[in-house]
Amino acid sequence: MACLFCEILAGGKPASIVTTDPAGTAFLDIRPVFKGHTLVVPPTHIETLADLPASDLAGFFGFVQRIAVAVQEGLGAQGTFVAMNNVVSQSVPHLHVHVVPRTKGDGLRGFFWPRTKYASSEEAESYAADIRAKM
Repeated sequence: MACLFCEILAGGKPASIVTTDPAGTAFLDIRPVFKGHTLVVPPTHIETLADLPASDLAGFFGFVQRIAVAVQEGLGAQGTFVAMNNVVSQSVPHLHVHVVPRTKGDGLRGFFWPRTKYASSEEAESYAADIRAKM
């Protein structure tokens, strides 16, 4: 079975790409917790955090940090929720970090993640552009 995220990275599946860096690629989650919810993936197929080479940790998480700042500033959020699953609840078996924009009183409680949808690909792209502008 092909990896969805590898297909996105190869250009074989559509995605609202926020930005690409040698350390990884950031794109919008198609079922966001809140609009602007961004996934950050390494440039090669790595399934879990344990599989990420130690030599790639600083670069990858530096990239995640820059995305988190851009999500907050680009969307006018008060903060972000940054998380990853490893195996359990990992819907795509490719290492990915969730960067979710947060605002006090937004209704997110614990680890229950209600999902929403973008009205159109144009709306999704506008969110990606807002984040991209802060990179």
